[in-house]
Amino acid sequence: MATPAAVRVWGSSWALYRQIWRSNLLGSLVQPMLYLLGMGVGVGALVDEGAGSADLLGGVDYLTFLAPALLATTAMNVVSQEAMWPVMDGFTWGNQYRAMAATPLTPADIVHGVTLWHATRGLIAALGVAVVLAVVPATRSWGLVPAVPFAVLTGLAFAGPITAWAATREYSDQSFPAIMRFGIVPMFLFAGAFYPVTQLPGWLQVVARCTPLYHGVSLCRGAVLHTLGAAEAAAHVAVLLAFWLTGLVVSRVVFARRLAR
Repeated sequence: MATPAAVRVWGSSWALYRQIWRSNLLGSLVQPMLYLLGMGVGVGALVDEGAGSADLLGGVDYLTFLAPALLATTAMNVVSQEAMWPVMDGFTWGNQYRAMAATPLTPADIVHGVTLWHATRGLIAALGVAVVLAVVPATRSWGLVPAVPFAVLTGLAFAGPITAWAATREYSDQSFPAIMRFGIVPMFLFAGAFYPVTQLPGWLQVVARCTPLYHGVSLCRGAVLHTLGAAEAAAHVAVLLAFWLTGLVVSRVVFARRLAR
């Protein structure tokens, strides 16, 4: 009972993860390596042949430009999915949250524990990518150290609002594939991970800059390439915190109402 309430909630997810961590960790290493080989090396060889490509990419080759963005995109993908079906499961199929609420744990404790677990999943995913980037000479940098927490914050910026939404789902998970198809995937493609957003039409640049992934990619890339200024970093972090904390506040309200029934 001396253990903080949020940590006790987190512990239930950790106990389940310990049963599958080997396959999950392997995926965290293999997937970024495949992206680096397929996009960074394969497509990058074509991009680097173009005249002026280095100037467009900030004076680096395509592999070096792409690699840091994988920290943010991986955290986004992993944590977003963790905030969908598992959260709905806690209220519907498995009813774990209702079981927790029958103990001295409050709805706020449960939300904080779920958030702590989302941060843990983002950290595991980001560390997997960081290990791969540290192995490759072109992407090896001390900037990976701050880039990992930036990636975790990016994941939380998605987890907050998605958790709040998932907690309202009672009978169907059909909205989750739509979120992935029309939200996560477009951001993955157009928020600056694979090319500078300045290559997009003007109106789409504005949309891209409003997404949390754009700010996460900017933080991770700037940290790894040592081009991130303090004012720029503060602005990007502030936007990500706004997404996360807004979702956290709404999640607390939704969890309290749902568990009070």
